Amino acid sequence: MRFTCAESTLDLDFAHCVVAGWTGRNPDAIQHHIDELAAIGVAPPSTVPLYYRVSAGLLTQARSLQFVGENTSGEVEPLVVRAGGKTYLGLASDHTDRELEAHSVALSKQVCAKPCASELWDFEEVADRLDALELRSWIKENGDWVLYQEGTLSAMRPMAELMEGAALEALSGKGPAAMLGGTLGVTSGGVRPASEFRMEMRDPETGRTITHGYSIKTLPAVA
Repeated sequence: MRFTCAESTLDLDFAHCVVAGWTGRNPDAIQHHIDELAAIGVAPPSTVPLYYRVSAGLLTQARSLQFVGENTSGEVEPLVVRAGGKTYLGLASDHTDRELEAHSVALSKQVCAKPCASELWDFEEVADRLDALELRSWIKENGDWVLYQEGTLSAMRPMAELMEGAALEALSGKGPAAMLGGTLGVTSGGVRPASEFRMEMRDPETGRTITHGYSIKTLPAVA
């Protein structure tokens, strides 16, 4: 996969990918997300946070994706990349099969591609203000873009803590490693599928943004 970081180009062949789940810093916010997913049949986690290992090949920069069934949806998340002794910050969507999630969260993470933006930031350049970074996502409903998620990284556990929990540095010793760092609750209307998903990470100090969007084509679930 090819990424840009400032004036540099990075070609990364990921060896590892971890999806960090239930990463909220506020216990009430965690419970809110647990309740959101319980409403669609997902059992509560055994502990928080949890770290789901998924195939590194699921990461993609494609803008048109295909998923089986009509019950998949995206989640805006920070993407931490560790490669070549350096750490980078980017943007990804933990697209998940919600029907399968009710059976197994781990399997639901594995069956869906994880779209990510092609731009990365040097982690050290924003390390002193990570909590202030803003995340937003929108979904296309009835032909209109609707705000789906909104908040800052302060809603999540510190990225350094999550990176340690995911053993990201150790993993990166065997090839480039990526971690999706958790998500925000839905602004209103609950977790739901959509035909298109758009996401953004913004640094309010500089005004810089990383953006990505993708469309979803539903494939028939054949029994």
